[in-house]
Amino acid sequence: MVQHFLIKGRVQGVGFRWFVQREAAELGLRGWVRNTDDGHVEVLARGEPDQLEDLQLALAKGSRGSRVDAVIEHQLTESEGANLKSFEIEGAW
Repeated sequence: MVQHFLIKGRVQGVGFRWFVQREAAELGLRGWVRNTDDGHVEVLARGEPDQLEDLQLALAKGSRGSRVDAVIEHQLTESEGANLKSFEIEGAW
């Protein structure tokens, strides 16, 4: 199963991407997390439905210092997640 999440709120500059990467890796998910140009965080994750549900709950809770106002999710086709490798932070330096 492949899910796309858009997290809105105070989620940039507070370690949110690192939080997501740690949570997703612990769940055994494949995919990526990155900041968007409009101040949100975007996640693409591939895994079993229960793993993705656990990730969604973690995203809604957020990291210490963050404030999550909304988590918008969309299910994608399996082919859209076919090339995903270990869970990575995109755009980190």
